[in-house]
Amino acid sequence: MKTKVLIVDDHPIFRMGMRELLNQEDDFVVCGLAADMEEARRALAEQEVDMAIIDITLADDNGLELIREIRSSGRDIAILVLSMHDETVWAERALRAGARGYIMKKEASESVICALRNIRKGQIHVSPGMVSVLLDRMHQGSRDQGTSTVDLLTDRELEVFRLIGSGLSTREIALQMNLGIKTIGTYRDRIKQKLGLKNGTELTRRAVLWAEQESLGPNDSTL
Repeated sequence: MKTKVLIVDDHPIFRMGMRELLNQEDDFVVCGLAADMEEARRALAEQEVDMAIIDITLADDNGLELIREIRSSGRDIAILVLSMHDETVWAERALRAGARGYIMKKEASESVICALRNIRKGQIHVSPGMVSVLLDRMHQGSRDQGTSTVDLLTDRELEVFRLIGSGLSTREIALQMNLGIKTIGTYRDRIKQKLGLKNGTELTRRAVLWAEQESLGPNDSTL
C-alpha cells in the first residue's frame, strides 16, 4: 500500500511540484494539499493521512503550531518539515514540536524522498551538518547565558523577531499572530533583553539583518 502524504505549504507552485514528485514514486501518493492551518485541519479531518510535509511559514500561520496540534491529537502521522528557513535555527524547534525530520527547500528532490522513507522507518532525519550541530549542543549541555543569539528566544519570541525583520509593525504582528498589541510589546521587551539590545531601533536593525542572513541559508552568525 502507498503511504498517503499531506502537503502543507503556502506556495501553490511548490505544492503542485511536490505532488508531482511524490506521485511518481511507487510507494507514495499525495492525499491532500493545504495552504494554511484551516485547510490542513479540513484535510486531516476528511482524509486518511500517514505522513505530512509542513513548511514553517504558512501565510498568517506558523507551521510549528500545526505540528503541535497534530501531535496533541494523538494521530500517528509522521511529519517532515520542508522549509527555506535556516535549519540551524529552526530544525531543533521543529523536532521539539513533534516533527520527525527537517530539510531545507534548496536540497535536491531526492533528499525529500530519502527523508520521507527514513521517517517512515521511525528514524529522525536532518542534514549531516545539522546532526553535528545537535550533537554539539548536547555535549555543551546548557546554553551559555552570556551569549546573545536567537537560540535564547522562545518559539513565540522568535516568530515575533522574524516578523519584525519582515518589516511588520507591532499592530500588524498582533493581527497576524492573533494576539494583543500589549502582548507583542511584552515579547519585544523580552527579545531586547535576551539579545542585549537597548531600544526598538536596535531591535529592528538586528531583526532585519537576521532575516536577510537567514534568507541566504545556514550560517554561523551570532545574531
